[in-house]
Amino acid sequence: MPKGEGKLIAQNRKARHDYTVVDTMEAGIVLQGTEIKSIRNGRINLKDGFARIRNGEAYLLNVHISPYEQGNIFNHDPLRTRKLLLHKKQIAKLIAETKNTGITIIPLKVYIRNGYAKVLIGLAKGKKQYDKREDLKRKEINREIDRTLKNKLR
Repeated sequence: MPKGEGKLIAQNRKARHDYTVVDTMEAGIVLQGTEIKSIRNGRINLKDGFARIRNGEAYLLNVHISPYEQGNIFNHDPLRTRKLLLHKKQIAKLIAETKNTGITIIPLKVYIRNGYAKVLIGLAKGKKQYDKREDLKRKEINREIDRTLKNKLR
């Protein structure tokens, strides 16, 4: 997270497994009434989420925010499209980067900072199956090395 770290609410763990994250940036989210209460309760799922740029504005799609339990008839649609709050220069950068083939915008983390919900979005490139296997092997080797070093120090 950027310098003024907030309270981590949700993390997209599968993202770093399925994608190679090239760059990250923080964005605000435009929320409706009870959505912020659901987010504060941790009732958000980033797994299938992604972002798109339409008409010079960034939107977050397929992010599931569960309806608030104590909400009334004014509860929100869980899968609605939400606008992301970014500067024009940031949006221009995202447009330029996503023109490259294979680059997509995915949400990595959602956190609360200074009372506002923020999302850390990443420019990501999809991994091939053999890249995923290679990463898993590398992690396993590093775990084994750490384990043997820890046992030798005792």
